[in-house]
Amino acid sequence: MRHRKKFNHLGRKSAHRKAMLANMASSLILHKRIKTTVAKAKALRMYVEPLITKTKELSTVEERTHAQRTVFASLKDKFAVKELFGEVAEKVADRPGGYTRILKLGNRLGDNAEMCLIELVDYNENMLSEKKTSTAGKRTRRGRRKATVASEAPAQNETSNEQASDSTEAESKE
Repeated sequence: MRHRKKFNHLGRKSAHRKAMLANMASSLILHKRIKTTVAKAKALRMYVEPLITKTKELSTVEERTHAQRTVFASLKDKFAVKELFGEVAEKVADRPGGYTRILKLGNRLGDNAEMCLIELVDYNENMLSEKKTSTAGKRTRRGRRKATVASEAPAQNETSNEQASDSTEAESKE
């Protein structure tokens, strides 16, 4: 029975699994987005999010150095550690958690495995711009915007009435 055994072993021995997750985490940090299977992405999310959390709120140099060394012990890639503590740490400084997003792509042709993109949340400009534009105004159940429909309709009627009365006054004067 596998009661309370939550960790996915991904069909690999522990050394292979640790090396694979370290390589995938450093690739995710350097490239900001990678394509992989859903099972590996879920395992990677559990691996990389605590590492990103360690970059936040480091007040002294000793704390920063210790955090960098512990992250380097997990990643084994100094360029990824430098990127993580530089650019990525600035972007996620105010985020309370949930640094990664998994977007499912469908099944792979060869073996029908579920594929996905795993990406760092603050680096997808398309999703950030959609989020900003979608909150512009609330729609009604009929599909129209509340504020613009209610305010424009009387204004258009008033202007058309004024133009009609102006044209009738001009005709009557002649």
